[in-house]
Amino acid sequence: MSISIKNLTKKYGEQTVLNDINFEIKEGEVVGFLGPNGAGKTTTMKILAGALSYEKGSVKICGTEVNEDGLTTKSLIGYLPELNPLYLDMYVKEYLLFVAEIYKLGKEKEQRVNELIDKVGLRPEFHKKIGQLSKGYRQRVGLAQALIPNPKVLILDEPTTGLDPNQLEEIRSLIREIGKDKTVLLSTHIMQEIKAICNRVIVINKGEIVADYSDLSKIRAFDENSFHFEVEFLNDVSLSELKKINDVSSVNAFNNKYFTIISNSDVRVDVFDFAVKTNNKVLMIKPVERSMEDVFRELTK
Repeated sequence: MSISIKNLTKKYGEQTVLNDINFEIKEGEVVGFLGPNGAGKTTTMKILAGALSYEKGSVKICGTEVNEDGLTTKSLIGYLPELNPLYLDMYVKEYLLFVAEIYKLGKEKEQRVNELIDKVGLRPEFHKKIGQLSKGYRQRVGLAQALIPNPKVLILDEPTTGLDPNQLEEIRSLIREIGKDKTVLLSTHIMQEIKAICNRVIVINKGEIVADYSDLSKIRAFDENSFHFEVEFLNDVSLSELKKINDVSSVNAFNNKYFTIISNSDVRVDVFDFAVKTNNKVLMIKPVERSMEDVFRELTK
């Protein structure tokens, strides 16, 4: 196993941040680590990277216990934290050569840095200071520094936070390419990111693993054929009657006139027909995108 966590517990004073969590990740998997703020994602990643100690349990990278041989496990990991720590006054290539020197690459460092500048698409900007780069290019620099030791395991904590749509797609494509020959653990709040990059998702909530899906196609949250609508009627509507509309899978009521409908097809015409048959009127019907909280509840209910 590239990553093995068994009965891991972490506390800050009296607060339990991780409560006896367990999961394993095989070589070559790209795994999304999903959960709300404060769920324990970053703490888990810091422990895997050897940046935090732990009170109980076992944490292994490629079979080596992190607490027992941290130098070995650190050499196997590339780590990009959520707040990408870069020396803004250094030039891109200067910084990457500096990191390569830390890893004691010796004569290989120049070749390795040049390879990574091309691999992560930094060639047009490599002559600039890091402080002059856009957020997207700074993330590329962070990915390049994480890849310098040619790690077997890549740990990415919210790698696309704050990027614009073009930058998002560029970084996602880059991670997909990297994931072809490395084990990747990626934390995120973005459901589309899980679907675009990962082949498995682990869900954590309040310091506990609450779901682990290796087949994303079986999760309704990722089902492109699932439709969500908000509907408002002029007069009161029976919830039980609304659920009888063909292809409607669930209905939630805000009140007797306002509902959210989840269906397996576009049921807007059926909703209008329902209103006509019941001598009612539709004041509003609109498709809606589910929030992270909505999908998280669906994944963990």
